[in-house]
Amino acid sequence: MRLGNLRTGSIRLAGTGRKRAVMLAGTVVTAAAVTTALALPAGASQVVAARPAGVTGTQHFQAMNTTTSQTSTTNPLLAYGVITAAGTDRENANGTDTFLFPGGSFTVKHVTAKGTAQQYFNPKTCLFTYSERGTFKLSGGTGRYWGISGSGTYALSVIGISTRVKGGACNPSETAPLAGQQQEIAAVGAVHLPHAK
Repeated sequence: MRLGNLRTGSIRLAGTGRKRAVMLAGTVVTAAAVTTALALPAGASQVVAARPAGVTGTQHFQAMNTTTSQTSTTNPLLAYGVITAAGTDRENANGTDTFLFPGGSFTVKHVTAKGTAQQYFNPKTCLFTYSERGTFKLSGGTGRYWGISGSGTYALSVIGISTRVKGGACNPSETAPLAGQQQEIAAVGAVHLPHAK
């Protein structure tokens, strides 16, 4: 969930799949079931391969970034709960994010809650802050996250210092590197994985 230009306040939160691996795994299970059925004597009960049960539960996502780039579109990401893994949050051009983890990815759509965005900028010290809260929804899973669904809430907090131009004023550029920045995104919600492993 990416931040845009913090100094002007146009801020918003910020894969590719393994469908082939899922299809191959399904083929192996089907082949094993057919082989077992052919090996049974007439009149014997057939053994049906059990499909892994889905899982539903509480999910946490946390991103923390200290990049000084204002054009970065990725953040390091940690997840724990139904999914426990380290990954990457990638901003998409359509205003969504893709959370990429080993074995798959999924899409995150987020909406800032009305009236929660707050920003501050000090033109003397070049210090800026920004915070917001909102909701998110998960969809479009690939690989081991195929069929994922879920939703919850997030909170975003940013603090930073812009660089200065030659005359000493705070740099107004939307793409110039910052002197320093820290951003945190904490999200929690309920997630369902239909094919948990």
